[in-house]
Amino acid sequence: MAKEKIKFYSVRNLINHVPDAQYYVVYGERSNGKTYSTLDYALERYLLYGEKLGIIRRYKEDLKGKNGGAMFSALVHNGLVNKYSKGKWNGIYYYSQRWYLMRVNKENPKDKVIDDEPFAYGFALTEMEHDKSTSYPEIKNVLFDEFITRQTYLPDEFILFANVISTIVRERDDVRIFMCGNTVNQYCPYFKEMGLTNVRKQEKGTIDVYKYGESKLKVAVEYSDFPEKKKKSDIYFAFSNPRLKMVTGGAWEIAIYPHLTQDMKYAPKHVIGHYFIIFEETTLMCEIIRKDNMIYTFVHLKTTPIKEDDKSIVYSPIVNPLPNYRRKITKPMTKTDKKILWFYVHEKVFYQSNEIGEVVRSYLEWCNTATMES
Repeated sequence: MAKEKIKFYSVRNLINHVPDAQYYVVYGERSNGKTYSTLDYALERYLLYGEKLGIIRRYKEDLKGKNGGAMFSALVHNGLVNKYSKGKWNGIYYYSQRWYLMRVNKENPKDKVIDDEPFAYGFALTEMEHDKSTSYPEIKNVLFDEFITRQTYLPDEFILFANVISTIVRERDDVRIFMCGNTVNQYCPYFKEMGLTNVRKQEKGTIDVYKYGESKLKVAVEYSDFPEKKKKSDIYFAFSNPRLKMVTGGAWEIAIYPHLTQDMKYAPKHVIGHYFIIFEETTLMCEIIRKDNMIYTFVHLKTTPIKEDDKSIVYSPIVNPLPNYRRKITKPMTKTDKKILWFYVHEKVFYQSNEIGEVVRSYLEWCNTATMES
């Protein structure tokens, strides 16, 4: 019986569609071939044209030991090293954040020949300062893998990323930068920093191209689809948890947040105070409710402008000189701020929807990582 072939994502289609972009941003469901396809492309480019690869990860630990050693293992297993080198090499050796082509004698695995120079270099955002003085003129392709995370981003992470790119490209304009990520966080700071305004509305399987004024900068963004709509492995994730749709279908991962129960529903007389949160162009009204023996904050979408009365507290990353504006809810300035923070510390916050919960979660994450310059 012939082995069933499963079609995966191909970054070459994106490059063919937008051949002159400097950045190629690809996001979608897990394991649909985003990273594999980019490494495949970069390996072929090196063996055809000598274009070396830079691999960026957030932490040095992401490149250590087996994490770094396994980076190209699938390509080796599928015989692509042997194919692209026309039989000269059949393996890849990893050492100290560098990848080398290797020839292994299958009959005697200890008998191996390693190329003299690496074809790929690893860079960690947390180690950016150590790479500043080194030059990499032969790197023509860069992969930042897992740039979207649901965990904590580094303080000023986009600036760290930009510094790594600056170290690699120097004065050149012939480097392609690939950014691959899973759909785990709609409020990834890279989207805002790069002006990718349509990401949260983009339809699966489409490509958006962003241009920036009179500059030649061009960013191609693809919400990658899995060419085969159903995978056999989907059977393992057929539970009702909506977050699993990110695994099986590439939907954005959204956590399940506390909602009001029937006995918590309130009338205007139960509202004893309110404040606002503005984050990523979304305005939230946060009402403090006292009903019977309960006290909690209920957060919901505000669809009308905030009345500027200089009294209602507004939390927003945007610097504002008005006395009622604050940047970080986690850094209380007054007794009122401390009382508001109490609800979050003691988990007495409820949300209109899971999407609203995601906005607040991302805002709180920003509060914990942003610096004065952010």
